[in-house]
Amino acid sequence: MNDKIDTSYLETLLGYNARRASLTIISRFIERMTEFDLRPVDFSVLSLMGHNPGITSRELCNSLNILAPNLVMFLKVFEKRGLVARTPHPTDGRSMGLTLTKKGQKLMQKAEVAALESDASAAHKLSPSEQKTLMRLLQKIYKTETTD
Repeated sequence: MNDKIDTSYLETLLGYNARRASLTIISRFIERMTEFDLRPVDFSVLSLMGHNPGITSRELCNSLNILAPNLVMFLKVFEKRGLVARTPHPTDGRSMGLTLTKKGQKLMQKAEVAALESDASAAHKLSPSEQKTLMRLLQKIYKTETTD
């Protein structure tokens, strides 16, 4: 039996490296979010609500690429936990705005600190400059320009 598996070809592939890094980062993040009873998607939805009070369901779905029926399920759970409130949208009478309750704000303040700590832990081998470069390069891959 070979003591060392040759992964050299796989390590030349962007997807392989991105997935391996993602698994490391996400597993730490999931571990840190257990105390808040949040999954990564829950965290993202609540964070967007916290930083965009009054955001609509449609805006959330578009921003996070979530299907509307799935978001409805998340919102029911968040409302049951007392984290989210629906309010009339200020400019669109057909839409409801979503905001965090005081309880939701307190939870997300703590969860966002834990998320930063999780990222720092996962990226501890990178210098601050390398972390900034990595973030910029990753965003360059997934953010699309509309000027095509």
